[in-house]
Amino acid sequence: MFGIGLAACWPQFEEISERLVGYQGEVERNIAAMGAEIVSAGLVDTAPAAQAAGDLFAAHNVDLIICYVGTYSTSSQVLPAVQRRKAPVLILNLQPAPALDYPNTDTAEWLANCCACCVPEISNAFARSRIQFNVVSGLLFPAEGNAEQYFVRGWREIEDWVKAAGVMRGINYSRMGFLGHTYPGMLDMYSDFTMHHAQLGTHIEVLEIDDLQARVKSVTPDEIAGKIAEIRHIFDVAAPGKDKISQPVTEEALRWSAQVAVGLDKLVSDFALDGLTYYYRGLNGNESEELGATLIVGNSLLTAKGVPASGEGDLKTCMAMLIMDRLGAGGSYTEFYAMDFAEEFILMGHDGPGHIQISAGRPVLRGLGLFHGKRGYGLSVEFNVKMGPITILGLTQTANGRLKLLAAEGESIPGSRLEIGNTNSRLRFKLDPATFMDQWCEHGPTHHVALGIGHQLGKIRKLALIGS
Repeated sequence: MFGIGLAACWPQFEEISERLVGYQGEVERNIAAMGAEIVSAGLVDTAPAAQAAGDLFAAHNVDLIICYVGTYSTSSQVLPAVQRRKAPVLILNLQPAPALDYPNTDTAEWLANCCACCVPEISNAFARSRIQFNVVSGLLFPAEGNAEQYFVRGWREIEDWVKAAGVMRGINYSRMGFLGHTYPGMLDMYSDFTMHHAQLGTHIEVLEIDDLQARVKSVTPDEIAGKIAEIRHIFDVAAPGKDKISQPVTEEALRWSAQVAVGLDKLVSDFALDGLTYYYRGLNGNESEELGATLIVGNSLLTAKGVPASGEGDLKTCMAMLIMDRLGAGGSYTEFYAMDFAEEFILMGHDGPGHIQISAGRPVLRGLGLFHGKRGYGLSVEFNVKMGPITILGLTQTANGRLKLLAAEGESIPGSRLEIGNTNSRLRFKLDPATFMDQWCEHGPTHHVALGIGHQLGKIRKLALIGS
């Protein structure tokens, strides 16, 4: 954070600088209350002071540089503050008063409210210097009547930017496990690990199925008992349903799922993972097949604890799930299931894992005699997401190798769900199902998305700008 003003004005209007420092203190307190750690360079009013501010921001490796425009300042004494540390910049054009008392306003009072004066100039300097920046205009203080909306709007935008910067830092420092390989033939999901390192700053830890197998074998009876208790506390157990592949949840299956879940916990801890994507086909009922078929319950528990886990080796969707989780929206592994043209919604879900923290009611464990399209059998997770606003977020890749976010807001609506051991929810978007599908597919998406609660597009757009 740094505030700006013009040193030449202080001898002329002695009271202004102290007033602006007070305003900046108010801004810093409000932003700190949003959970941000602030590195403040104070009021910057000369080019040398701007250079010192830039060195300060670089030394602290800040994620977002916020320029509070208190009054007029030349752009030459602003640019150096943002050139040392290559971080996105947010320019705050927050006017203290809703309007001037024009007949009774002197020059000093005008200068204390003329923050808009230099914002275009600064924007031009940043644009020509290839500095990533955005502007938030509004009111510094609450107001009455129609003007209040500009206070609410401005501070809501600032909070979104602060949140997005925090999520971007989490991505930059994340460690994502890749266990096994991508489901064969799903070309949209194939990922270049170097691309993720280069564009996101994340580390991809490549894991072998043996890494998990060794940890599963090391699990003690007490650890299994503890995990069974956790599972029973969270899940309801379903009786066999109408689906011919549905089976009872046996004590043996529950115990094996619990043992694998403990092994997954150990894997995440030992490799310091922030997320995990996995798929392993196995062969003829061997140990690897048996292990790979028993990951849904444990990975659903991990996802609910902030370690998103995506199946089928979909690394890009795992990153989208991480984003949604860090936005506080959940982020459940999901794909398009069917279009309902009678009630105009899209059915979306997956065969696990799911983000059980955003389940509408208690999630259900269902025994399956087989996993469609995959080897093995075992326990799966079934639920629909909470009713109300939702956002789906996909991470896809362009033809030139760039990662691209694709998102849409909608509503989760009540109604019956498929009882097939899969997560599945009725999602209604602003467009009808046919038009929505046509337009979504025009962007070349990956076929999975992260499904989260709440409308998150405002923050997602800002995250995309910060990461561009």
